[in-house]
Amino acid sequence: MSASPPPSSASVVIIGGGVMGLSTAYHLARAGVRDVVVLDRDAFGSGSTCKAAGGVRAQFSDPVNIALGARSLETFADFPNRFGQEIDFQRVGYLFLLDDPDDVRAFEANVALQNDLGIPSRMITAAEAHSLSPLISTEGLIAAVYSPTDGHCTPESVVLGYATAARRFGATLIPHCAVTGLEIKDDHTFTVRSEGGSISAPAVVCTAGPWSARIGAWAGVNLPVTPLRRQILTTAPMPGLDPLTPFTIDFGSTFYFHGEGRGLLLGMSDPDETPGFKLDRDDAWLPRLGAAIERRAPELAGVGIASGWAGLYENTPDHNALIGREGNFLYATGFSGHGFLMGPAVGEVMRDLYLRRTPFVDIGGLSADRFVAAGARPELNIV
Repeated sequence: MSASPPPSSASVVIIGGGVMGLSTAYHLARAGVRDVVVLDRDAFGSGSTCKAAGGVRAQFSDPVNIALGARSLETFADFPNRFGQEIDFQRVGYLFLLDDPDDVRAFEANVALQNDLGIPSRMITAAEAHSLSPLISTEGLIAAVYSPTDGHCTPESVVLGYATAARRFGATLIPHCAVTGLEIKDDHTFTVRSEGGSISAPAVVCTAGPWSARIGAWAGVNLPVTPLRRQILTTAPMPGLDPLTPFTIDFGSTFYFHGEGRGLLLGMSDPDETPGFKLDRDDAWLPRLGAAIERRAPELAGVGIASGWAGLYENTPDHNALIGREGNFLYATGFSGHGFLMGPAVGEVMRDLYLRRTPFVDIGGLSADRFVAAGARPELNIV
């Protein structure tokens, strides 16, 4: 239980203290909204945010996702100036490796769209890809895609920066205080029940990541979010590792790696993984990972593993986020693996939705009711 009980009332209660909730709290408080309260069941960022690989990019197949990624990149690049917090932002680029003609055609269309929206991504040859990421084998590759303005940073530092800034502007942040229920009163205000006590508020924001479906059900809003375990490993130090190694993704296998300290961070999806709140590490995926490494980055096969962890993706049926407002219940969740990188921009969007202002990008297509209205549009650039 939290050391400090929550207040009995608030202007808005944000449920979930990852990057999405803290960015929202910061933007609301900075805009002058008083009595903003954030509740989290654990330490801030300990859900999905600080389990992320840290990649930040604007290479997507959907215009809204491109806009959210690009806006967030502006914040990450200027984070120390804006928040006084170093986040180790490494603008080394994102490199997608392609070995399937259909993927090449899809990425060519994506690049054209991204370029139209100001993103400097470009198609490159396999040889050029190898010059950027020397650890890879080009066997079987037919093309690659690179954008130099993408990169990676440290999620824990981003969380700290937003938390500190939100408190500075008057928000109340309460970790280790799980929400246990939500009621809507006749006057359309909410009672948010938590382990530390109840809070009355005219508005609630759900940024609870993999746990959002239950929060939505309490509010009478269907948030189709499914938790799915993803695992990450870090290697032992690698002498001679190029510090400019891009965030490299073998798109066909989903195997990826990027620099992490003096070694690498690496991972890939597991098609045999089943939904659930599983946070334990499991070795069943390692043979598939090993095969992908042998094929695409054989030099890594003999590198020692230093550590690893498991986290949760918050998947939706079309791998696009759920962002919207139903009455005074607002939500930003279901980012399907790209929530951390969109956190800065989505905080701005949530501020504007709360204040009933027009956001910088039209997020109407991300409303949770799109699945009822057959308005889903799959994001294709997901690993």
